[in-house]
Amino acid sequence: MLPRRPLRLVFAALLILTASLGPATALAKQAPAACDHVWGKVFNANPVATSGDTSLRDRKDADYAAVNAERVTVELTGLDGSGYLRGTYAIIVSETGDPAFETDCTYEYTRHDDRFEQVMAYYWVTASQMYLRGLGFDGSPFPEVNADRQRVRINQWGLDNSFATRHPRDEMRFGKGGVDDAEDGDVILHELGHQIHFSQSDTFFSSPEAGAISEGFGDYWAFTVSKAVAGPQFDEACIAKWDAVSYDSNPANGICLRRLDADLTYPDDLVGQVHADGRIWSHALRNLHYAIGQQRADTAILVAQFDWTGSTMTALANRIIAAVDDLFGAAEADDAWDAFHERGIV
Repeated sequence: MLPRRPLRLVFAALLILTASLGPATALAKQAPAACDHVWGKVFNANPVATSGDTSLRDRKDADYAAVNAERVTVELTGLDGSGYLRGTYAIIVSETGDPAFETDCTYEYTRHDDRFEQVMAYYWVTASQMYLRGLGFDGSPFPEVNADRQRVRINQWGLDNSFATRHPRDEMRFGKGGVDDAEDGDVILHELGHQIHFSQSDTFFSSPEAGAISEGFGDYWAFTVSKAVAGPQFDEACIAKWDAVSYDSNPANGICLRRLDADLTYPDDLVGQVHADGRIWSHALRNLHYAIGQQRADTAILVAQFDWTGSTMTALANRIIAAVDDLFGAAEADDAWDAFHERGIV
């Protein structure tokens, strides 16, 4: 879940066709074209990250050239052929305004159009899952992670907040206010971090510290998947730079939802607030990322999280170090230990 002030703080094409879940009203719509490829426009992952322009502002959801120019054309994979944004790993289940429906294999909207956020959510949920599967979390050698069809609600949460939930249904909900949250790929990926934990362990959230771990992992997941999909970007330790612009009018402040390089250590800097404390964990995961490499780090982190019963940062860090040792050897495990030790976690 993403707090608001003051700590504001998912390629290969899939050819899997799944049954259409369209409502009865869809029968009145023209059948979509048979598409070898489907294209859409998204932010990659957000306009501040791609432009480096920290003066960009929401302007009450207005279209303007500097922001719209940061959209890129991407392929939307796994769609079920219904014309809606419903596919193998993601489904937009509700939204404000019209649901995105196209018959020409192209979903291109500007950010003032609420359908833009629908495309963003579909694309980034799918991109996250494809990254997971590329790491081997596709049933062999590792179990799948959050590989069911992820439900997403867009702009129906009336507050400037977003969250992942399992009750009453497993879904993510993105809010409005300031920048619409699903306009920022980092926000989408952060919430997917929680969904990953839901899918990996029914007992993950068994301690207060586990909540901070999940918030820190969500920020790290935004960083690592954005990097895998879009490549290195401006001020990469700064998460959700676009979503955060409504909270500080001074571009010189390096506007971020949260940073992955906060100078905080465990346990001295714990304050009992999950988003604040999560910055210790995200910094340590970023250390690991640079110490042993992105794919090795992400693989070990994910392996260690299966069936974890939430306790402390130290306990999960030791599981990750053991996973590094098992997967990549003792020398890499020593580097992993250093990554967590630098933050006081081990």
